[in-house]
Amino acid sequence: MSKPSNDRRPSEDTAVACYGVTRKFGDFTAVSEVSFEVPRQAIFGFLGPNGSGKSTVVRMLCGLLGPTAGSLWLDGLNVGDEPSAIRKRLGYMAQKFSLYSDLTVLENLRFFAKIYGVPRAKANQRIDELVELLGLRPYLSRRSGLLSGGWKQRLALGASLIHEPRVLFLDEPTAGIDPVARRDLWDLLFKLSAMGVTIFVTTHYMDEAERCSLVGYIYLSKLLALGTPNELKRLPEVTREGEQWLELHCQRPAQLLSTMSTVSGVLDATVFGENLHLRVLDDWARDEADDLLSRSQPAGWEFREIRPSLEDVFVTLTRHAAEKSRV
Repeated sequence: MSKPSNDRRPSEDTAVACYGVTRKFGDFTAVSEVSFEVPRQAIFGFLGPNGSGKSTVVRMLCGLLGPTAGSLWLDGLNVGDEPSAIRKRLGYMAQKFSLYSDLTVLENLRFFAKIYGVPRAKANQRIDELVELLGLRPYLSRRSGLLSGGWKQRLALGASLIHEPRVLFLDEPTAGIDPVARRDLWDLLFKLSAMGVTIFVTTHYMDEAERCSLVGYIYLSKLLALGTPNELKRLPEVTREGEQWLELHCQRPAQLLSTMSTVSGVLDATVFGENLHLRVLDDWARDEADDLLSRSQPAGWEFREIRPSLEDVFVTLTRHAAEKSRV
């Protein structure tokens, strides 16, 4: 394994950084030359299909795995050079509930305060702060295994924050919880960001990616895109010269999907709620589409030009990358 390059250092305003990071397992390259910076107090959404290298990047940033090449930084420290200091500055919340189900909420918080070496007096103060922030007071004496999914996630969040980390890593934190609990958890993340915590979250939910201040998308080990949600929607790779995105408002869009996909000049089509999203050439066969629609849409239909959604962005980038990999 080659020694990671330490030539480049992040600025004071950067909480998390990867510079030319590659990780190989034998002949397999899990992560290839990934570089990005996350500003302090940002909520960074890290997205990608399973097996894309997302988890490997997170493991390296947490100091659980070393890079084959490149350097990783967290809160101004090189992850490879100062692993013990790094662990004090980061919090990690797993997707699967990993606290002790037979301990009460309060016992879990006290246990993790001890694990992180928080002095008792400080621990009591910190627990009180987190209980107030997370609304856990009514459940302090309840065994954590008896909590609902949303309250388990709040407790897990509290355990990951007990030592006041500067950076918080969240692995699909809202998987398996109801919409109200999901919204409440995101409201807490916004509060934490305002309090100075940098949030690094992996998610498969596009509406959650929209909430992030910065988004990175990784596929086949490479970082394909990095920017704000609005910046990603304007990427030239997503809407190439001579192309446009249209929304077709119609009846029974799912039944029309295969039909519209056959229209000349339609490059991609997908159902989006009660509409179809179409990526088309500028000179696509609109008359052909109208003729097909006239046979199945007695109430009429409407085309309008739109910006792509984040889902459109990631699907398009993935398909372009897959096409290149087959060449």
